[in-house]
Amino acid sequence: MVSIGQIVERTPSGDVLSRAQMRARLIPDCMVEAKRIANTVISGWHGRRKRGIGENFWQFRPYSDGESLARIDWRRSARDDHTYVRDREWEAAHTIWLWADLSPSMMYKSRFGSVSKESRALVLMLALAEILARSGERIGCPGVMEPLSARNAAERLATALMHTPLSGGLPETGMIRGWSDLVLIGDFLDPADEIMTRLGPLARRGFRGHVVEVADPAEETFPYAGRTEFTDPETGDKLTAGRAEILAEDYRRAYFARRDALGTDLRHLGWTFTQHRTDHLASEALVAVHMYLSGMPARATHGGQL
Repeated sequence: MVSIGQIVERTPSGDVLSRAQMRARLIPDCMVEAKRIANTVISGWHGRRKRGIGENFWQFRPYSDGESLARIDWRRSARDDHTYVRDREWEAAHTIWLWADLSPSMMYKSRFGSVSKESRALVLMLALAEILARSGERIGCPGVMEPLSARNAAERLATALMHTPLSGGLPETGMIRGWSDLVLIGDFLDPADEIMTRLGPLARRGFRGHVVEVADPAEETFPYAGRTEFTDPETGDKLTAGRAEILAEDYRRAYFARRDALGTDLRHLGWTFTQHRTDHLASEALVAVHMYLSGMPARATHGGQL
């Protein structure tokens, strides 16, 4: 069976220049939609309590390999079989790094989805940037924009994205310093172990991560029958199925096994995992990530998982 990343409906990706032009045309509309969605969520935003350098106690959380042993709260750890770290509340502007996958697979949109995965990922990232900027946080995007604290940070991020060379895969994070939040938005169709090979070191460096998986409904349901040609948008490889319905059960089993493995591994890192489909409201995923950034568990209705 072809890997999960290759089972996608045929979608012409075009050359690099064509894709860059398409993205440049898409971003202004995404910015308008992002502001609209942010305005619907902002009324419930009362600033973010978060962990960091400060005097006030914030929370206990599981100890992660690589952290300083001096941060362990031995009294709390003695109550059960786990080792806990005492976090303090942040008392200054924090840095949140936002990233959206803009690789060819994100351009996919079936007739069941309201927008492409790329469009939804951009809207979520820009809406989150808008809300965080209004809260006085420092917003950055790895390889695209250095962190800044400004009311128009979302607009500046949108402009930077319009002039950024196309790239795929997870972002480079060498420029990120200190304890920061990192929000990653994409389809994450690669095998879970490959993704975790990249993300594991980030957790050990002290990043607090939030992964948002954006999926088209057809990627979950595999609603194909009869002779169907599938094309990998990353490589151009093709798979022709004489009776696509025969693949459905194996495909869905592999698809959800990958998702479950990724979610489990992320939780072991202390990171959060939010599932979002493009036929659902963007505000659902935005609220879930907002709650995670605020230190609150997201509700199941928002697709959030700890």
